[in-house]
Amino acid sequence: MAEISMMQRALGEQWDELAPALKAHYAVAKNCDVGVLSIEYPKAMQWPLNFLRLFGTLINQQAQQAPTQVSKWMMGEQQQWQRRVELPNHVMSFDSRWQYCGGNELIEYVKPYLGLKMAVSVREGKLYYAGRSYILKLGSLLIPIPEALVLGHTTIEEIGVDEKHFTMDFRLQHPLFGQIYRYAGRFQTEIEASS
Repeated sequence: MAEISMMQRALGEQWDELAPALKAHYAVAKNCDVGVLSIEYPKAMQWPLNFLRLFGTLINQQAQQAPTQVSKWMMGEQQQWQRRVELPNHVMSFDSRWQYCGGNELIEYVKPYLGLKMAVSVREGKLYYAGRSYILKLGSLLIPIPEALVLGHTTIEEIGVDEKHFTMDFRLQHPLFGQIYRYAGRFQTEIEASS
């Protein structure tokens, strides 16, 4: 039986509606997205982001059109994501692992015990993520934490620009403070040749 990607499992029949550049982005084969990323947030978020960086979450430095690579590969039932963002004085990493959890939902873990559950859907060839809850993982126990109690609601929109390129737009919208974090960029996926 041919392997299918985690995203294809989550989208089911909607996978066929996905733009070709996004299908490549979520290929089951080892691949790398190459492009640029811009990161923005209010100045008041600097200290909280510095603290969150201790847990490996988000990037705590603003940037415009920073060269970025995102390598992805499967390890068993999980997909590993390794992000490298080239900032003016150094390279910053943001790594995570993705796990399919049934239906149209995925969990992205930034640490073995800390994750974000999201639901995915396709509309007019565009891929949308909607945050469901943060997840605290204690052994096999998954404890959902409402988004409003932490950083707010997560949304991601990914759009195929042409056959090879796509854009992505990640936002955190807090119920009291509005948009507290955003990163967005344009990428092309390169599938690695099998060894």
